[in-house]
Amino acid sequence: MIEISPVLLPVLFLTGAVAGLIDSIAGGGGLITIPVLLGIGLPPQYALGTNKLQATFGSASAMAHFVKAGTVNLRDAAAGVFWTAVGAVLGSYTVQQIDPGFLKKFIPFLLLLILAYTVFTPRLGAEEVHPRLPRGAFYTLFGLLLGFYDGFLGPGTGSFWVVAIMLGLGFDMRKATGYTKLFNFVSNIVSLVVFVAGGHVLLWAGLLMGAGQAVGARMGARLVLRKGTGFIRPVFICSVLAITAKLFYDIYK
Repeated sequence: MIEISPVLLPVLFLTGAVAGLIDSIAGGGGLITIPVLLGIGLPPQYALGTNKLQATFGSASAMAHFVKAGTVNLRDAAAGVFWTAVGAVLGSYTVQQIDPGFLKKFIPFLLLLILAYTVFTPRLGAEEVHPRLPRGAFYTLFGLLLGFYDGFLGPGTGSFWVVAIMLGLGFDMRKATGYTKLFNFVSNIVSLVVFVAGGHVLLWAGLLMGAGQAVGARMGARLVLRKGTGFIRPVFICSVLAITAKLFYDIYK
């Protein structure tokens, strides 16, 4: 039986709120929530499972706000939702069968490439451009690939989605962020089902953080819609930099 002091309840709520705010703008909220969950004494598998529960609230709240604002068209993204779910199921299953260590060493270098490309192409995502891939092919390829990655490992998934959508579908950064929240929600909830089945979710802690996530994510989505790509870009770059630094530290410390 895992017990957490009642004194920590406000900490969990505030942690979820801050992570939800950051996640809805640029991703990377897991850099805040997972260390806190580990810090209050949860075993790693419970920290990961509980994190998926609270993250589902944040991505659902942000997604709903983007859909309501007309930024995201659910019918248009239906194929992406399907293939992301398939990829997340495969990733969540695979991570339980093999050691994900080899992928952990590769991902930080890929994030560095994304960071460099974003910094040195200042017009990327400033406005919509002609898509480079047919929508069906894009959703099949990246839904499977990034859904699998989120179920398998996870760090940086939002960053990968934003850049992939801007390059592949030609969306601006604001619209790409909205669609990213939709696909994040799909892979989060699929992975959550796997963790619940494994009995590795601390329900009440995840729900409390999830309430904070929903509040923070809604605030972040409003900021994105109000301030546009000029606001998202620096936050996105800082988020990718923080994720990359954390992953390098975990590998080479």
